[in-house]
Amino acid sequence: MNALPMFVLLCLGVGAWRRVPVYDRFVEGAREGLRTAADIAPSLIAMLCAIRAFSACGLMDRLCGLCAPALEKVGIPRETLPLMLMRPLSGSASLAMLRTILTEYGPDSRVGLVASVMMGSSETVFYTCGLYLSAAGIRRSGHTVPCALLAWLAGSVAAGLLIPA
Repeated sequence: MNALPMFVLLCLGVGAWRRVPVYDRFVEGAREGLRTAADIAPSLIAMLCAIRAFSACGLMDRLCGLCAPALEKVGIPRETLPLMLMRPLSGSASLAMLRTILTEYGPDSRVGLVASVMMGSSETVFYTCGLYLSAAGIRRSGHTVPCALLAWLAGSVAAGLLIPA
């Protein structure tokens, strides 16, 4: 038996037993979700346009070329640099890059392993800080983004150092 229908039935049963208006709460939550989506849509659209422009104008390739010599010294393969640079900006774009890397080099190759660790050990920093915090009405501290970027860099460098050459 599928677990999801059982979970839904359990929630409905507990709600009815506690005399909670389950349908009204569901509609209220859906309404709030739509408001949140409307609040974050402009930021999301602007960020996606900026990411596309960043890649299309060749800035990504130039930045990778500048960073490659230094990062290769700590074990980060040149092939993973676009993923490393895109990861703080967009989860879906970095997931597409990971798929390309795994298809081209294989999941058991060093490049594939480093890319996988890089993907799993970092977060979409700007997406998380820019959208979730503002949508939730949380006041951003001046340390949020720099600390998150430091964690992203540490995870990316660790990926190169942990996977043997």
